[in-house]
Amino acid sequence: MAKWGEGDPRWIVEERADATNVNNWHWTERDATSWSSDKLKSLLMGVRVENEEGECEVTAVSKVEGEASINNRKGKLIFFYEWNLKATWTGKTKAGIKYTGSIDVPNLSDENDMDDLDIAVTLNKDEPETPLTALMKTKGADKIREALGSYVGFLKTEFTQGMILPTANGVSNPQCSQSKTKVDKTQISSGSAATPPNTGVRIPTCKFSLRETFLTSPAELYRVFLNQEMVQAFTHAPASLDAGKGGRFRLLDGNVLGEFIELVPDQKIAMKWRYNTWPSEHYATVTLIFSDRSNETELKAEYRGVPEREEESTKQGWQRYYFQAIKQTFGYGARLY
Repeated sequence: MAKWGEGDPRWIVEERADATNVNNWHWTERDATSWSSDKLKSLLMGVRVENEEGECEVTAVSKVEGEASINNRKGKLIFFYEWNLKATWTGKTKAGIKYTGSIDVPNLSDENDMDDLDIAVTLNKDEPETPLTALMKTKGADKIREALGSYVGFLKTEFTQGMILPTANGVSNPQCSQSKTKVDKTQISSGSAATPPNTGVRIPTCKFSLRETFLTSPAELYRVFLNQEMVQAFTHAPASLDAGKGGRFRLLDGNVLGEFIELVPDQKIAMKWRYNTWPSEHYATVTLIFSDRSNETELKAEYRGVPEREEESTKQGWQRYYFQAIKQTFGYGARLY
């Protein structure tokens, strides 16, 4: 047997220091069913929409039935997944009247594009008619489709880590292959031969800024964003927060994640920030600048690297779950820009 480094270059199988699945030649399979079930529940529970009639959200996932797996053969990844999903949505009008209904998704699979996905939204039989049903059938169904598309993206990036092993030169060369000839529009590239593994994904992004005025001092408003008890108060949900440079945070039941990258007391907060429905490991950069305006504080929020298709939902999310929530919780209400 030849020594390491003396192999004949005509050999089909490349050498590896650990002699494990040389050149990714052998068939390997990974069961993604349990991971997928948890991920699907998490993504669906993050769906929320609203309009002038009221708001709707997914409040329970009652059925996640199916399976998922990934196969690696000769450096190619082949994805199999098939799911039947059922969930409950709850609507609330501006007047405070609540409604409930169901969501059925019978055909989430590798054979169907996201555009072909059947999403049936119905109102419970004992409920009176409401315009909120139409809201869930339109905007709600679109959000559900986006969430399920994110699941496919996570499956092809986050869950596949380690399936394509590095070769002798330390570089992996993953190639994604569909189990059918139909191409899934949600497929996210896992990199080229020259790209190290686990580097994230490339997606179209945008930048924008928002301004709000709060009836409080910069020091107090700055503290609101970094004090765990105050964050839990205005988000009305458990939060995990390490208020220091490099400290990580997790808000809104894990729907928002991030890390503080720069902190200037009472003046500036810069952070890596993401929704958990975004492509795996993709973060935007959010910078908050606090300016003293006599008895008020002007907050300028700058956003860079937000996925283009998430621009409006990110703006609405910050205005509702940060700015408006802070004003309502702590009494900092002031005029809106």
